[in-house]
Amino acid sequence: MSLAMFTLDGDRLVPAEIARSMWKHDQMHGVAISGALARALELQLAALGRTDLHPARYTVDLFQPATMAPCTVETEVVREGRRICLIDASLMQEGVRVARASCIFLLATETPKGDVWSPVERPQPPPEDLVPVSDEPRVPHFVSDSPWSQSFPDHQNSGRKQTWQAGLPVVEGEEGTPFQSVASIADGTSMVVNWGTEGVKFINTDITLALARPPVSREIGLSVTDRVEHDGIAVGTVEVFDRAGPLGTAMVTALANAARPIDFGDVEFEDDGSRKPAE
Repeated sequence: MSLAMFTLDGDRLVPAEIARSMWKHDQMHGVAISGALARALELQLAALGRTDLHPARYTVDLFQPATMAPCTVETEVVREGRRICLIDASLMQEGVRVARASCIFLLATETPKGDVWSPVERPQPPPEDLVPVSDEPRVPHFVSDSPWSQSFPDHQNSGRKQTWQAGLPVVEGEEGTPFQSVASIADGTSMVVNWGTEGVKFINTDITLALARPPVSREIGLSVTDRVEHDGIAVGTVEVFDRAGPLGTAMVTALANAARPIDFGDVEFEDDGSRKPAE
């Protein structure tokens, strides 16, 4: 089983099995969609020769289910200036736009003098003796009311959650980049903020990722900072971090999907990311 989410067929991205959503069998999950869009945005920036700019704000709209059919990504440079570049991307299937993204790339400068408040306590990766430093994809680790582990049933509780994982390669044969990893993992914000005692009963409609700096590797952590819910609409935020410290934040809005929840109470995964058969 390939750990990449897509294979290339010309300019088409063909979803691999690992890109399949748990919400519906013929549907791609948001991790794959976001990864494909981020890859296209990064390629467009490279085509402009703008190695001086860093991704600062990345927004995805998931307004129509993307199926497991081949797709393409179209990009548009909205604005390119000395200190800023704005690029849009659209994920297309059979001529229909099913998701879109926008990324602002900024030029890093110097931090101005003066003191500004920021939190003292920051989330930390799991201990290295439990999770050695590695960019190799693996089943995510979680901590909640239960300690760090890769056991999904252990974390089906009402505790505040944190996850640590390495991003899957977007395309087979490509190593993938730290930005592609953090952009795809940011879709996991919906899972960690909406996962409770009966599984995940909300499906996100968007992703907004704000980065003060690029990640140092493909290992990324998400730690829940807030969740607000009213009348079946939930807003959740996480702090995004890596082994060098905080990166920024991610936010999702989500709609209740209680009739078709994802129950992790009896879900286990193999090391290659495939789901173990039910006993």
